[in-house]
Amino acid sequence: MTTSTLLGRPHEVDLPGGRIRYYETGEGAPIVFVHGLLVNADLWRMVVPAVAAAGYRCLTPDWPLGSHEIPVPDANLTPAGVADLIAAFLERLDLTDVTVVANDTGGAITQVLLTRDRSRIGRVVLASVDSYEGFLPQPFTALATLAKIPGSIRPLTELLRIRALHRLPLAFGLLTKRPIPPEIVDSYLAPSRESAAIRKDLRRFLRSVHRRYTLDAARHFADIDIPVLLAWAREDRLFPASFAERLARDLPNATLEFIDDSYTALPEDQPKLLTESLLEFTRRYAAP
Repeated sequence: MTTSTLLGRPHEVDLPGGRIRYYETGEGAPIVFVHGLLVNADLWRMVVPAVAAAGYRCLTPDWPLGSHEIPVPDANLTPAGVADLIAAFLERLDLTDVTVVANDTGGAITQVLLTRDRSRIGRVVLASVDSYEGFLPQPFTALATLAKIPGSIRPLTELLRIRALHRLPLAFGLLTKRPIPPEIVDSYLAPSRESAAIRKDLRRFLRSVHRRYTLDAARHFADIDIPVLLAWAREDRLFPASFAERLARDLPNATLEFIDDSYTALPEDQPKLLTESLLEFTRRYAAP
């Protein structure tokens, strides 16, 4: 079974500054998934089928974070700009009472989104995410520094053709406890390896990443009264439990659940447990 089959039918939609691809499957209340840096919709391939089967409409975009295949040269790729792209996606498809599910960098962008336009969002799942001072976390701050050097991204993408390097800390070694299947790694890395336009998009995002975005978002947390599930990897090596506990204190309607035997990429390491937490949360806070 191909990944596209798992995620549903592919579609494309025009948003301010460019076009993005997304996958859709299922019927019911909408759930929109937000992946992180240098991954794409395939991150959710082991979560979406069970969520759709439970009676939800799952929409899984390839956000322009370096593993997308459609360049967006005119899009604003700052964290605030990508947050506005998500808001535009919800508006363009006329989605309301949406559950947004985010992982890793996508969680930082979702926090920014919540402080800019949460009018169509009913609840949020933050599954081990960047926040506060941890955007980007070490050692990935090196990517933001590297991105300031013209032509610097291509040597890195070429180096990662060597599969033995994929378990290194600056690749996927800190993100997952277990190796990611080679065909999925190729899905994540091939776009930036093969396209100068995608590398340019990636550099634009990386050059703009700064903790001021998440720290500014945090100053508005007291105003965010929608339900938030913090599904956190207990063994997370990038975002320790203290980040989750701080978010739980600062967000007025937050629930914290720890998930065992996983690093940051919960959809890769523990998709079943993440799905169970997500479904329990959406049922508990379903619209009347």
